[in-house]
Amino acid sequence: MSGVIVTRKAEGSALDFWLCLLSGQAETVAELLEQSGDLIHPNSVFDTSDVDEWRNYRYNPTALRIWSLTYEEEFTCPLYVSASRGHTECLQLLLRKGAHVDFAPGGESALHGACENGHNECVRLLLRYGANPNLQSQDGLHPLHYCKTPESYHCAKLLLQYGAHVNSRSEDEELTPLHMAARHALLDHVDLYLRHGAAVDKRDVQGETPLSAACSPPQSGAGQLDSYYKVCQRLVESGADIHTRDNDQQSPLHLACKSANPQTVQLLLERGAEVNAMSYSGNTAMQNILQVTAYKLDNQPELIVRALLNHGAIRVWPGALSKVLRFCCSSPRTVEVLLNTYSKVRGSEDWAEVVPEEEQQKHPHFFQSVFSLSSSPRSLQHLCRCALRSHLEGRLPETLPQIPLPAPLLQFVLLGFEGVLY
Repeated sequence: MSGVIVTRKAEGSALDFWLCLLSGQAETVAELLEQSGDLIHPNSVFDTSDVDEWRNYRYNPTALRIWSLTYEEEFTCPLYVSASRGHTECLQLLLRKGAHVDFAPGGESALHGACENGHNECVRLLLRYGANPNLQSQDGLHPLHYCKTPESYHCAKLLLQYGAHVNSRSEDEELTPLHMAARHALLDHVDLYLRHGAAVDKRDVQGETPLSAACSPPQSGAGQLDSYYKVCQRLVESGADIHTRDNDQQSPLHLACKSANPQTVQLLLERGAEVNAMSYSGNTAMQNILQVTAYKLDNQPELIVRALLNHGAIRVWPGALSKVLRFCCSSPRTVEVLLNTYSKVRGSEDWAEVVPEEEQQKHPHFFQSVFSLSSSPRSLQHLCRCALRSHLEGRLPETLPQIPLPAPLLQFVLLGFEGVLY
């Protein structure tokens, strides 16, 4: 049944009970439980699928098993409401009154709700009353998987102290807690799990390791790049395999370029990542960063392009430079660093047509120097740079710093940005 029809008195008491739970009024909740007899119970079930200002709901006071042919119902119970909202006094009252600590009519227990919202005192209380730290939710997630915010750090710590399995996997995606922490750039969580023996290279159903997850966050603005970099650095220092490939044969370097994280790319390259490896789609790391350059300007994609080139990335086929110019013109430094790897570039009059007028107006001096390549040879200084880079190809990052060059000249050879082509 999807709800129990009760008397008007019971409906009124249930509504008061519901509203008091939401606001954490422990004393009133206690009074209602005492005065209402069996009409209100710590293990009652609320159907909140059609809640209108928290007043329109169905109420099952006896906590009978609920059957439904649809998935429209959204059920909850007093314990979950209190734990997920951080109402510790109400939670303790309900537990003392006999609430089942692992009761989960909506598919998630109170422990899941407390972890998801970072209420560590509620987590502590539930665990003391015997909550199962390894209980799976309806979606196959363990409480540790719900620790996805900085505020949930102490929740995760408590779970591990009470026996949570640090390498538990989610049912569908086979994610470990370390995957979740890496995906959300939670460095403290990552440290915690590693100290408790988390396996650093476990793969999920897509073949991704925690390092892959940290290299490919779902959405990462420029302000989050440093957090993801620190997670990647910690994982690499703990032995994460930088050469691992997911089911699409994408390496962490592929993914870091796709998300345009310069620090992480530099880290992986310094650790020996294969700069020209190809994914199943045929993309290299260079192709990945060029494809997102126009959308990731705040992330400084030009730094990634320069790092890849200095570590031996295959240059863009000269015949495709016009296409690159069209898609990357909003990042003049990216265009600059690419063109400065050629001793001779056959520019054409078409180049001026592929760059929008507004971009030309923003950077007139730079684009004029680009368009002049079709009629003017490169400078002798640039030709010497190309010769030295060609001679040291494949050994540039290790060998060049050992040559006693003045700092400005060293930066010039390493494709330092100047804002103009000579």
